[in-house]
Amino acid sequence: MNSSPLIKPVSVHHLHNLSLCYILSGGNMLPVQKNNVGDRRQVHRTHSAKYYIDRVHDTLTTRVSKLICAVIIGLLIIISILTFILWLSLRPHRPKFHVREFSIPALAQANGFDGAQVIFNITARNPNLNVGYYYDDAMQVVLYYQDEDIGSTTLLHPFLQEPKNETILYGVLSGPTLLMNNQRWMQFQADRAKGAVIFRLSVSSTIRFKVSSWNSHSHKIHVNCEVGVGPDGLLLPRYINIKKCPVYFS
Repeated sequence: MNSSPLIKPVSVHHLHNLSLCYILSGGNMLPVQKNNVGDRRQVHRTHSAKYYIDRVHDTLTTRVSKLICAVIIGLLIIISILTFILWLSLRPHRPKFHVREFSIPALAQANGFDGAQVIFNITARNPNLNVGYYYDDAMQVVLYYQDEDIGSTTLLHPFLQEPKNETILYGVLSGPTLLMNNQRWMQFQADRAKGAVIFRLSVSSTIRFKVSSWNSHSHKIHVNCEVGVGPDGLLLPRYINIKKCPVYFS
């Protein structure tokens, strides 16, 4: 039995490639299959030594720049923290004023108008650890009743109040320092019948802050203390050592 050669099927695309190669060879060459896939070659680019030197130089420059920026930022953060801590320790707090005593002994007497006296005791405290106060002027104390000035006096001479120190302002208003008349005394008695007579003590002076050898500019300090006495002429309990007097500067 004769065996016939095996004929493999050829695709149209394969025949096209064979024909193209045969035509290009002028018909004198045997057709050779052209494989497009095998002709794909990768192109490798080469760089000069200067290129790599520049790359290394750029890398070192970038690293040095980042290091310098990090050091500068770190120093700024440390300086800011130290400045904030220093500001907290040296930041001046306002003086604190409290009324310890206030009384009108003659208020309980029907004919107490002639010998009327107002006795007061105020403490001025410096709460700072490192800041002192220079009071350049004497303390001016004014007593108000229904926003009318009814008496005033001057206490203390200019002085330096050291840190964590307390100064007592004690005074008595009577005679020429207490502007009293019969009509006003009758108003006191009317309020007394209601259970309380309310006054306002105002303290003013000129103050400077002292930190070591440095002194601030002068500021006008104003203190307003609301006080009230009962029918016996003594300070009511709600005003004793509880209420801090508002302080402001101008």
